[in-house]
Amino acid sequence: MEKHYFFDFAEAANGSYYIRISRSDHQPDDTYERTGVVIFQEDFEFAMEGLSSLFRTVGHQLRHEGKSESLNGIKSWNPESRPREKMMAAGREAMSDAELLAMLIGSGTPNESAVALAERILASIDNEPGLLAFMPMDQLCRFKGMGLAKSSTVIAAMELGLRVATHYHKKLLFKAMNN
Repeated sequence: MEKHYFFDFAEAANGSYYIRISRSDHQPDDTYERTGVVIFQEDFEFAMEGLSSLFRTVGHQLRHEGKSESLNGIKSWNPESRPREKMMAAGREAMSDAELLAMLIGSGTPNESAVALAERILASIDNEPGLLAFMPMDQLCRFKGMGLAKSSTVIAAMELGLRVATHYHKKLLFKAMNN
């Protein structure tokens, strides 16, 4: 079936602008069936973001076609939803515990993103991130996708956090005793 696309930029009666995207489909009886969509000025940014996301996702899928890499991974997400980009845009306070842990983990498995893996790990400790500091290496390594390298990174970060908290606590105690 032959298809033709048309783009029209016009001004509405209220003075706002819109884009009309039309498609004419050639029918077997030699007529054309016309369909279309209108995008108003106030929705233009939303539409462009959606199309941009679509092109990024399809481009990523085409680049990885036939490869074993998961298309469900973080790289297939909208950039503003990815943990690193989210942290850069909104700050560390905006991050969920799973997103922070995922940044330490670095990557998931072919079937699971680092965020999903982090969510599973946190669920195993009743979503209490403080308990990660006491999780032994062998218990962390039991999760598919968590080998010695990733587990060591998480344990090192937790130990560093404990040391910072201990130092801060001692400093506050010392200050209180000298006042």
